[in-house]
Amino acid sequence: MSSEENKALVRRYRDIHNKGNLDELDKIVAQDIISHSALPGMPPGLEGGKMAHQAFLSAFPDTHTDTQDLIAEGDKVVERYSAHGANTGSFMGAPATGKKYSIESIVIYRIANGKIVEMWGLNDTQGLMMQLGMMPAPGQSA
Repeated sequence: MSSEENKALVRRYRDIHNKGNLDELDKIVAQDIISHSALPGMPPGLEGGKMAHQAFLSAFPDTHTDTQDLIAEGDKVVERYSAHGANTGSFMGAPATGKKYSIESIVIYRIANGKIVEMWGLNDTQGLMMQLGMMPAPGQSA
């Protein structure tokens, strides 16, 4: 696949997540995808990815993401995206805070045979936790 086709695949991936239509992921993500940033305790592969996404959406049902940058070379695509929403459900065992959040993330995708087969993600989890009041900002006491 060309770099432009690979970027189009990642755009489709992002769109599927925004619409919450996770069954569509079967068409563009390998069942045995290797996620180097998978949540502990989740099953491997696409099944675990879907479960993690559902868990996040139960805590932040109005989450929306917007791709800021897509850079492709060879079989890899790097995406920088922003995410925002409100915490209206339980998150990491803590009750909903009702607070809004806005973070940025970076993901590297490896694509083979028209599907996402591997990914590495870096999310601003610390920023999210501070915005929700689940941890103090630097210089503030707990």
